[in-house]
Order: sequence, then structure tokens, then C-alpha cells
Amino acid sequence: MRHTTRLTVAQALIRFLARQYTERDGRRHRLIAATWGIFGHGNVAGIGQALLETGRADMPFLQGRNEQAMVHAAVGFARQSGRLSAHAVTTSIGPGATNLVTGAALATINRIPVLLLPGDAFATRPADPVLQQLEVPYAGDVSVNDTLRPVSRHFDRITRPEALIPAALQAMRVLADPVQTGAVTLALPQDVQAEAYDWPEEFFAERVWGIRRPRPDRDELAHAAEAVRAATRPLVIAGGGIRHSGAQAALAAFAESTGIPVASTQAGKGSLPYDHPADVGGIGHTGTATADGLARGADLVVAAGTRLTDFTTASATLFQNPAVRFIGLNLDPYDAHKLAARPLVADARETLEELRTALAGHRVDPAYEAAYRRAKAGWEERVDRAYAVAREEEDEPPTQAQLLGLLDGLVDAGDILINAAGSLPGDLHKLWRSRSADQYHVEYGYSCMGYEIPAALGTALAAPDRPVWALVGDGTYLMNPTEIVTAVQEGVPIKVVIVDNHGYASIGGLSGAVGGEGFGTAYRFRAGDGSYTGPPLPVDLAANAASLGMAVIRTRTVGDLRKALAEAREADRPTCVYAQTRTPDTVSGPPPAQAWWDVPVAETATRTAAVGAREEYDRQAAQRRRHL
Repeated sequence: MRHTTRLTVAQALIRFLARQYTERDGRRHRLIAATWGIFGHGNVAGIGQALLETGRADMPFLQGRNEQAMVHAAVGFARQSGRLSAHAVTTSIGPGATNLVTGAALATINRIPVLLLPGDAFATRPADPVLQQLEVPYAGDVSVNDTLRPVSRHFDRITRPEALIPAALQAMRVLADPVQTGAVTLALPQDVQAEAYDWPEEFFAERVWGIRRPRPDRDELAHAAEAVRAATRPLVIAGGGIRHSGAQAALAAFAESTGIPVASTQAGKGSLPYDHPADVGGIGHTGTATADGLARGADLVVAAGTRLTDFTTASATLFQNPAVRFIGLNLDPYDAHKLAARPLVADARETLEELRTALAGHRVDPAYEAAYRRAKAGWEERVDRAYAVAREEEDEPPTQAQLLGLLDGLVDAGDILINAAGSLPGDLHKLWRSRSADQYHVEYGYSCMGYEIPAALGTALAAPDRPVWALVGDGTYLMNPTEIVTAVQEGVPIKVVIVDNHGYASIGGLSGAVGGEGFGTAYRFRAGDGSYTGPPLPVDLAANAASLGMAVIRTRTVGDLRKALAEAREADRPTCVYAQTRTPDTVSGPPPAQAWWDVPVAETATRTAAVGAREEYDRQAAQRRRHL
């Protein structure tokens, strides 16, 4: 006789999730380690009741304040966990569900697993419409949850209890798949959540989802080794796939054996520590002069675990050598074929180890190696100048680069820095000296303002004994400070550094470069001509952070900031360091962009700034090329 257990759909789902595991390299991890939630009428009596009944021991619950932020926190946790463990997020129907869309897009673009469990309208339609239901005249089965379809790697709607069994198994398969992973959505009609069913006991058995490490195809590996041996100016680009694979040691061994330099994307920065002889820093629009110079002259580029976005390729203007060819080392064939690359579809760690063996005895020309090391040393001197604080500047507000320099002088390999948007990603990519494989956490796949604070919370949950810093501008802070309350509630001692420059500094600078003249990018009162060029707004972000429960340290000068950062690092409660920065001068400012980024400029305009910007745009765009 088949044994069954009678539970509601929601109870069955939570019990099922509590028994799912991943395994890689012989180590097992909980696949769904906790569930975030905000309750409303669409999930309070279903998933909410199930979480209560299941208990914290089997499924820990975390109370969020904003649905988008809960997804960001889940992404931070999963990234820090190496994509081997993830969180679920449950919401009500209506705005609770649609608030998930931005977070889902971020997770999917960055290939980070998160399980979304939004409530949905009644499957049985006893009242039609119900509160918050979207009525679509041409399709009665459409709900607001359908907005999650294009931003989810897998989407299903559970309209019958028994449909949960195949749907839940498929959801786990996608979450655990290193190629397919991203946001997975199971839309849960509120009536179905509460409906009981006789579930087969096998559904609740422990399941272990193995994380594959596919080895390279023999012929693809041979072609790659041949290409490397034939190249005179090879370059490796390390992307986020190096981190996801845990391939940092294999990459270091490969670089040490061959002498090939390694540049990094935002997601790949830290794949080698900054002081590794082969590390040449960030690549692309926000990269270093060393890495971008090597890219312009490279005759072979090994793109390892990167999606080759426009920032990495400088909008297809970076790789200027007419003879340049590409090897696409990636688990996903879609990415491995970009730039007409010769694909090497396999796990990064396994492939780098096998490629090093295939290249035994091969090393780049010593002159090439010496040249890029000299260039790197020169760049490090530029970083030192950007970080430097003259004696007379101690009583002045810091520049943003000096703030990073003070933090650089304080942290060790255990600290984790989180950022996502504004001018900080560019400065960090160029300047930050990563000391460990997971210290640098900049979300630049979606570059989502508001990511940093909740992601810091999720990251700290995955790394509870390490200092976690969220670096945010004032624009980003105003977007999404809500999870400060959750950090206070849970006693998670994240450190939030607010850099207040009275507006959208990054877009303000970009606006100036493309002829927009900074329009609508400053946080200021209106002037007499109606523009936002009056005095700065009297907004007190430090007071706001304090009102949400954080300990707050206000700073005015470089000296203040140095002490405040040290105090925050030692704090055992959520702590905010508030710093107003000054405009950098020519000595202490960060180096400008070392490569182009394509932001189209008005083709016709009457204002001088736009006319000049268009001339520069045409000059840069002429360097774009198709790699065929």
C-alpha cells in the first residue's frame, strides 16, 4: 500500500523544500536555507500558516520590509554561498507580486538562484475579480504574476494540488543547474495554497541535486591549446563564472604556469588577488589602463566565465588587433559562442586545470610578461595617488577615492564590499585592491540601485563572522533603505557607508559627457530659471538611518572618516557611517575611463554641449567592429 500524508499545498511545498540539497565536490548544502516573506491576503493563510506549522528548525523565516529588497537579500545570500544554497521569497498577490520583478530580473541576469513564491488570484474563481486581481478581457488566465515570466528562468502556476509535484521538482532542477539557474517562480493561487491533498511520502524524501562539473571536449581543448601556443599577446578575461565554479586556484595556477595576464570583469574581480603577478585589474569601460591596453593589442582572448557585456568590450571597440581571436570558456554554449569565439563548453575549474596540463612547458615571451608587469606597477602608482591624503586635507571632506583608500587601509581578506550602482562601481573596478576571492561583490549585471543594503544583509547571513560593507550613494540609499529595519531586528551587524554627493553623480557626469548638461541629476532646489541648480536639499540621511534603528556615525573630514570606519568595523550592531564628499581635484581624483561606452547622443541639436558630444560620439563609434 502506498503511504500518503494529508497536507495543504502550502504545507507540502514547505516540507518538500526543507528536504532538498545540493552537492558539489562531495559537500552537501541545503538548497533552500530559509524563506523571506511579507504576508497579505494572498499568502498569509497558505504559505504563512505552513511556515508557522513547519517551524523554524525545518524552514527558517525572515521578515522583510520590501518585496524587491527580499529578492536582493536572497541573491546576496546565494552569491556568497557559491550558488549552492539559496532562499525562497513569498509575497501576497497584487503589488507584492509585481514588486518582485526587478529583483527577479537581477537574479536571472546574474545567474543567481532564488525561488519566488508569489500568491495569485483564485484558481476556482468563486468571486471574480477578487481584491488586487488584474482583469484581462482577452485572457481570463492571466494575472499580474505573468509579469514574472520573462525575468524567470522557469515559471509555473499551480492550479491543482497534484500539479505541485512535477512543478516543484522542475523548480529544484533549474535552481541547481549551473547553466539554467536564476529566478524560478511558482505562482500559487491563494485557494490552492490552502487546499488539502493526500501526498505520497516519496515526495518528501531527501533529494540531493548534484552540481555538474562537465569536462571539456577533447577536440575543443586541443584547439584551445593550439591557439594559446600560437598567440604572442594572449589575455584571459576572468568573469563571474570563475567565482561560481570555485576556479580561482586553477586560474592562478594556469597564469603562473603560462605567464598569461588576467583581466577581470566586475563579476570576476577578485578571481586573482590584486597582488598576484598576473593580475592586471578590471577590463573595459571601468577598467584599468593596463588591462585595456593589453586588450587592444591582444591576438587571443580567452573569455572565461563572462557574458562579454558592453562594459567589458567597451561597446565592441576594445579589441582592436586585426588578428584577434577568441576562445569562449563557458558552461553555457550561448555565452561560449559570443564574438565568434571558438567554444570551450565546460566547467571553468576543470578546463583550466586540463588546459594547463595541455600547455605544459609553454610560456609567453618574457618581454611581454615584463611589459605588462611594468604597466601594472605604473597603474598601482596611480591608485596610490588617488587614495592619497595630503596633510592639509585631514580637516577637509574626503573625495570618493580617498574614502575608498581609507577603507582599503583598514580591511583585510575577511571583509566583503557590496555595491551596485552610481559612480562607485567605476571607481571600485579601477581602484579596489581585492584581497580574497569573495571580497569584491559588485552587482553589475543589472546595476540595480537599492541592491546594496539588502544584499549586505543576505551576504552577512551566509558569512556571519565576517565584516560586510554596503557602500551606497545618496541616490541609491533613497531608493531602498528598508531592510535596515530587518538587519536591526535580526541583529546582523552590517556596515552601511553613505556617500552623500547631493544627487546622481554618476549619471550627472554621464549627462555632461553626452550633451545632457547634468539635467535632472542633482538633488537641489529649483533656481529662478526653473532648473534644479539651487542650494542642496536639507535632507538628513544620517537621521533617517538612525530612525530605522542603526547606530550612526557622522563624519565631516578625512580624519573623522578614518576613525568612523574603524569604529564601524568593530561594531556588533548595524552601523552607518555618513560621509559627505567633495569633488575630486586633479591629484586625488580617480583615473578617467580607459575605454569607451556607447550611450547614443542626439544626432540633431542646437545646444553647443550636445553638438560637441555628438562629434565625439561619431569619432568613438567609428572604432566599433564586428568580430566575425
